[in-house]
Amino acid sequence: MPHLAARMSRAKPSAIMLIAEKAKQLKAAGQNIISFSIGVPNFLPGPHVYDAAREALGKDSGQYGSNRGPEALLDAFIAHLEEGGLSGYKRSNIATGIGAKHMLYNLGEALLDPGDVIVFPVPYWTTYLDLAEILDAKARLLPCGSDQNYKLTPAQLDAALPGAKVFLFNNPNNPTGMVYAKEEIAALADVLVKHPDVWIICDDIYNRMVFDGAGYHNFVTARPELRDRVIQVDSLSKTYGMPGWRVGFIAAPEAVASAVVTLNSNHITSIPEVVNAAALAALSGPQDVPNEKNAEFATRRDQVYNALTSIPGVICPRPQGAFYAFPNISCAFGKSHNGRMINNDVDFCGALLEAKGVACVPGSAFGDPLALRISYTCPAEQLAPGMQRFQEFVAELK
Repeated sequence: MPHLAARMSRAKPSAIMLIAEKAKQLKAAGQNIISFSIGVPNFLPGPHVYDAAREALGKDSGQYGSNRGPEALLDAFIAHLEEGGLSGYKRSNIATGIGAKHMLYNLGEALLDPGDVIVFPVPYWTTYLDLAEILDAKARLLPCGSDQNYKLTPAQLDAALPGAKVFLFNNPNNPTGMVYAKEEIAALADVLVKHPDVWIICDDIYNRMVFDGAGYHNFVTARPELRDRVIQVDSLSKTYGMPGWRVGFIAAPEAVASAVVTLNSNHITSIPEVVNAAALAALSGPQDVPNEKNAEFATRRDQVYNALTSIPGVICPRPQGAFYAFPNISCAFGKSHNGRMINNDVDFCGALLEAKGVACVPGSAFGDPLALRISYTCPAEQLAPGMQRFQEFVAELK
């Protein structure tokens, strides 16, 4: 039998999806499962989005669309960027794709040759390491534990960038929910200016999900001279409750945007026209749904954070964005629950799911085996019972 390509030996299924699938199977078998595992917002966009999609279906031409994206959608994304403080982009700086994950993969193909070094902080979104391994790039990981609030320091970044081709940065962060303050972004931007041969990818798809008035801040606004190296990644999935619609964007130097458009022409041709219409409506229409949901997630954050910090030994820096908490649960290691030993994060999550029916993702999936990720987007009525079960589980450890 012929062999698969060597890169497939480096490709792995998503650890997050594996946990979510296991929880789904247990639920289907009749168990009372509360899932904190998968990072989907669990709300639907406003009715104007569906109205636009229906209207587009009625006018469907059945033709291919633009490899870059329709001009109206490009203009709407440029306006979206300007509302967030990023001005000066033209259509030639923009490209669309099938979700942010697709955009990141295209950027990896456009920027990284085998053996090139890509730098990113730990904890990281699982796809970052998977992408590096599939493309045969070398990942240079920068550990940022709970003792430093899961945030990268300028000294760490400065030491890691020599010889690197790409720096990949995620703010607000998945899996931790941490948000970098304006002065923290400025300090990192000062370091990046010193390393002119490094591309900077800002995966900031949660940029509209920020709490406590912390605000969203960017390297380009901190140091405008970085614009020629910064690639901004965004998506409709989280902000607008549209993960299944699969719409992603980049704002980038023209050469990078053009390269992604070329890859689109080979990979996907274009986003379906009905999806483009829905995306345009989401960006340019009423913003009441995302605004309401952001306020709701801030309240949920408080509920989860207060529950976690009330547990002796559990350490959880206060998240200020996205919809995640990332508690350090290493206080449980070496203990047992009903005779089942907890030696690591995987043991903890397995025992928690088996004993209490609560599904979380082990921190090792994100590069930090001392923690786990809680996504607090479950149905509202499940959040308090889920956190109570979590507290009970830790209290029962011996």
